[in-house]
Amino acid sequence: MPYYVFKMQNAELAILKQLELIGEYEKFKDAKKFAREQRAALGEDSDITIKMTLADNQLMAEEMLMEAREKPIVMEHEK
Repeated sequence: MPYYVFKMQNAELAILKQLELIGEYEKFKDAKKFAREQRAALGEDSDITIKMTLADNQLMAEEMLMEAREKPIVMEHEK
């Protein structure tokens, strides 16, 4: 299964996320290196996020990134 690297335009609503495929790699190491380089090039104040995911195909990767996730519950001792 390949690793897909996407550029994601941050949006307040999950349905408004804009994904752009910027890379596809067979090896985790290559995908990780590419994703880190892209994140470093963006800068800290960018509203763009670089995401990497492992999936059978590009459509499944996009669906996984578009899923709305619940925010994790932070326990008092973790703050």
